[in-house]
Amino acid sequence: MNEHVEERIEGASAVTSPASWQEIRQWRKRTREELIARRLELPSHVRRVRGQRAKQRLAESVDLQQYATIGIYWPMRGEIDARSLARKHLDAGGQVALPVVVSRAAPVEFWSWRPGTKMRLGLWDIPIPEERQVLVPDALIIPVVGFDAAGYRLGYGGGYYDRTLAAAHRRPFCIGVGYAEAYLPTIHPQPHDIPMNLIVTDRLVTRRSGA
Repeated sequence: MNEHVEERIEGASAVTSPASWQEIRQWRKRTREELIARRLELPSHVRRVRGQRAKQRLAESVDLQQYATIGIYWPMRGEIDARSLARKHLDAGGQVALPVVVSRAAPVEFWSWRPGTKMRLGLWDIPIPEERQVLVPDALIIPVVGFDAAGYRLGYGGGYYDRTLAAAHRRPFCIGVGYAEAYLPTIHPQPHDIPMNLIVTDRLVTRRSGA
């Protein structure tokens, strides 16, 4: 197995950008498209092997069994498939939930999922459970399009995770998951951006100070 590498990042290390929010939004859009294209250029077998490596690092870094309910995501556009972690969590007696957009520009709900759950297509044709059984995750495994050394995540631009975390009565432990090439010097974080507690890739574990 490859050597485990962990980098600890001070929480105060977020970069303040001199650019305007409009300029940052345009930069994020371009960067997001480039990172997704680069991810999809990887052969599927390479993504699978590197995804397994990232999941192994996650399992070594976090004891998911300490969290009764974890939220995962349905993989799309070359994302790392976290469902094997979910199955192990279920086998250990935990609960698993998937994010569901119930209203645009609002926090998402998390609906109970397990293998064999009847599914239907939700927003953007992402599969969601057919039955609405709402759970409140204690930890979230969240896909990253990009990420920076301060633990901030570049997503798809909808802001759903940020809104959901901002509205949470008790914030879950957040683990960003992606490929090492998703690293950016900074995403130019803004006040509405919420950092991950931990970001795991196939090469590196980045942990915020105090997480």
